[in-house]
Amino acid sequence: MPSLFRRKSADLAEPATEPLTPAEEEAEAARVRGYTPGKGRETPKRPATGRRPAGAVKALSKEEAKAVRRQRRAEASAEFRREGGPRDRGPERLLTRNVVDSRRTVGTWFFGGALVVLIGSNQAMPPAIRLASNLLWGALAIGVVIDSVLISRKIKKLVRERFPNSTQRLGSLYVYAIMRSITFRKLRTPAPRVAIGDEV
Repeated sequence: MPSLFRRKSADLAEPATEPLTPAEEEAEAARVRGYTPGKGRETPKRPATGRRPAGAVKALSKEEAKAVRRQRRAEASAEFRREGGPRDRGPERLLTRNVVDSRRTVGTWFFGGALVVLIGSNQAMPPAIRLASNLLWGALAIGVVIDSVLISRKIKKLVRERFPNSTQRLGSLYVYAIMRSITFRKLRTPAPRVAIGDEV
């Protein structure tokens, strides 16, 4: 009876292996190290758009950074002076501005007159000057009210003629026009596009 623990001589024999050439040994070593075979085509390069420049960016000095900030503020201020803000957008608002800017308004003298009234109504002033200051104040107030009514009536007429389907509230346009009319012409934003006396 053959022994169960004894191996045959055939089992102990190692399989015959052929010696590898140097090129095959090198290829085998490369595969063991995690070699990935080529795809058969060249890998495309990333586009340069949106990538950081290869060279180092020179840091600005304090004076240069301050000059850049000053220039940006000046550009933003000039754009706001030219175009205005969100509240100034729309054809109805442009028409309202043109109505106000095409005429002389009492409101432009309102703040100057108010300063004169404030000084003249001081108790240290003579009674005649105080009386004149009060009369001037009353005349300015009446003039601003009349001027505002006339401007509002003209705006109402023109908006209804030119923009019959407008969704802008007329009350909002009236307030916008009155606030512009009591602002000095050189300080109005956006800047006036029509001269005094032009047809709107």
